[in-house]
Amino acid sequence: MSFRSINQRFLAPAAQSLMIFGIISLCQPWSLFLHKYGVTLTLIGLITFMITSKIAPDPEPEESFIDESLDTLEINDKAPSSGSGIAGTN
Repeated sequence: MSFRSINQRFLAPAAQSLMIFGIISLCQPWSLFLHKYGVTLTLIGLITFMITSKIAPDPEPEESFIDESLDTLEINDKAPSSGSGIAGTN
């Protein structure tokens, strides 16, 4: 597993969750500790998300030129010959 896939799968969602938890911590009235550090948690989550969102995901594997050429040839073999099958040419 590459760092990019770990980033997409774990780090970016963790940063989003930390931001949400920080906002919830600010709004809840039960714990003074969470209320005190809610802004800090939100900022850490925001900065982490900004960093992790800049890391691009793994590139998709490209098809080779030979495969594309074969697909084109297969399509051309199935084309109707000399206009037969075209609507309006009777």
